[in-house]
Amino acid sequence: MNEYPCSAQDILRLRAFVDAHPRLVILTGAGCSTESGIPDYRDALGAWKRSPPVQFQDFMSSEQARRRYWSRSMLGFPLMDAARPNAAHGWVASLQQAGRVQLLVTQNVDGLHQRAGSRQVVDLHGRIHQVLCMSCGMRLERRLLQERLESLNPEVQRLSATIGADGDADLNDVELDGFRLPSCDSCGGILKPDVVFFGENVPRPRVDQVFAAIRSADALLVLGSSLKLYSGFRFCREAAQRALPVAAVNLGVTRADDLLTLKLEAPCAAVCAALTDSGDHWAA
Repeated sequence: MNEYPCSAQDILRLRAFVDAHPRLVILTGAGCSTESGIPDYRDALGAWKRSPPVQFQDFMSSEQARRRYWSRSMLGFPLMDAARPNAAHGWVASLQQAGRVQLLVTQNVDGLHQRAGSRQVVDLHGRIHQVLCMSCGMRLERRLLQERLESLNPEVQRLSATIGADGDADLNDVELDGFRLPSCDSCGGILKPDVVFFGENVPRPRVDQVFAAIRSADALLVLGSSLKLYSGFRFCREAAQRALPVAAVNLGVTRADDLLTLKLEAPCAAVCAALTDSGDHWAA
């Protein structure tokens, strides 16, 4: 039984919100991708479901932390790579193609909005499918690094693990001293996924682009984010300070509940599928 039933009236209210605001900024989070099989970070109360991700400072300063990250990522990345867009990504793409979206911003690193056909996406936290050398700036496709990781560590590849958010995996009781880390082919530097780690700042140009879009938008729509991270919450606060209405579709509490004009506690994919089924009249 659905713990968060979404009524036809809820769908009508959200449709009316979208109809009334043709210049939307849309902000998406992990809840937008859960129906694609990618686990999220937090429960309905906003608490961590598992141990928090690696911190940027730890990753850069500790080889053991890098072993922990890359061993877990080696097992979790195939799920991320195989994920496909769901109804939420499809609905957002159709809304964008109809010219109803001022800017699409995602906190996710899975690239599913682009796979669904969205363009001009601000990947606030980067993309998991790229790897960056922290010394020389060389970029590498994550799939190529996956091949190297598996070749260097066949014994770890054979392990089974529970997959978590953003391609992480549970390997807490596994000895990792022998895990072999690949380094940059150009300079031997540290390789890091091209994503914003906890403890790392979102690049300022991305933040400025979102703030600029909010200044010319007429509403903000949040899909699948608890907004616990300041990187997303600040945009809700900015919209509210500019007297822009803010709507959210999210399972459970959000950090911006007191700023919301409209809130639906329901799965994003189900809500967006219902909006699609009720007819896309924006393109008319």
